[in-house]
Amino acid sequence: MLNDLTKWADHLTHWMSRSALPLWLEQGFDPATGSAHERLDDKGHADLACPKRVRVQARQMFVLACAQQRGWISDGATRVERLEAFTSRFATHPQAPDVFVHVLSADNEISDARQDVYDMAFFLLACAWRFRAFGDATALRKADALTRHLDNYIKGPRGGWLEGDYDSKARRQNPHMHLFEAFIALYDATRDGRWLARAGEIFTLFENCFYDAEHGVLLEYFHQDWRPLTSEEGQEVEPGHMLEWVWLLHQYSRRSGAPVRRYTHCLYQNAINHGLESHTGLLYDAIALDGTPLKTTKRCWPLTELIKASLCQAEAGQDLAETQAARAIQTLFKYYFSNEIPGLYIDQLDGANQILNGQAPASTLYHLMVATTEAADYAAAKRLKMRAEHASSL
Repeated sequence: MLNDLTKWADHLTHWMSRSALPLWLEQGFDPATGSAHERLDDKGHADLACPKRVRVQARQMFVLACAQQRGWISDGATRVERLEAFTSRFATHPQAPDVFVHVLSADNEISDARQDVYDMAFFLLACAWRFRAFGDATALRKADALTRHLDNYIKGPRGGWLEGDYDSKARRQNPHMHLFEAFIALYDATRDGRWLARAGEIFTLFENCFYDAEHGVLLEYFHQDWRPLTSEEGQEVEPGHMLEWVWLLHQYSRRSGAPVRRYTHCLYQNAINHGLESHTGLLYDAIALDGTPLKTTKRCWPLTELIKASLCQAEAGQDLAETQAARAIQTLFKYYFSNEIPGLYIDQLDGANQILNGQAPASTLYHLMVATTEAADYAAAKRLKMRAEHASSL
């Protein structure tokens, strides 16, 4: 008999492949330009009036490439080509042809021309998956050019990168986390060790700057020289990002052999002990260094990171982590997935767990896709193990 995790993993896979992807393929793209819409409303229709964050185009490239590789869609290559053509035509930076602007208006005019490192990380991720899913060698050349641009123009003091080509009050770990993810993905796609070395640079930043060993948490904000902001200056801890790092550290360790357990165990336990609302299984958006909730609102995406982190911890032998993954999937269905419109989800709950933002950001589909593929792969491996054990007992 299948356990709860396998059942819920199958349920999530069915939701993604049979409900969410069909909904987004029908409603989430502009048939005239091929661009990705920023979000769907609570009826499942595209919001045509809002600006377009250009990173959403990259995230949807990833979603389409991943879905194509899984056999969940059949026209991924064509759709990604149209997204690439759209971003090249409308979003190429006027002074820097290797990067894209930050935001377009609803009419596809440039409304924010900043070069943003967080955005660049997702274009690197999209490049990795375009090569992995479709063998698109052009995407690798784009990744090389984008990385050169990062190094030549946006490198920051004492390691890492700035927020972009603009002044900012603080530096963040978040863009570096997604660069870490993108470099690992580029290594997986190419087996070129220089991408893993790039990831290693960011792992060093994590060890020396982002991780607070005293509290066992991930810090979000820093001065320009990587000194952490104080609580009075606005320091906060996001349980969702702590869990995202648990998953990423496991991925890096599998490829590099770097020991990460001393980090993953603390991050995972502290995210759950302080960031989880025990009676619902929901995650707070932000907590203080001492674990006190700072933002009792609860977005959808942190639960996807709880699923991913829990599966990694279960694989590493941690008791009850598999049960936690199953509960997190169940919580997604209970609180965030629509019962009326198949495939639709909401973005955020308030402190009383009522709907605060009932729209469905396209950017969240990336989080849901990764959680789904991780759960599907874990369930498939579990089935193989059960069959092998059964065969050996005969």
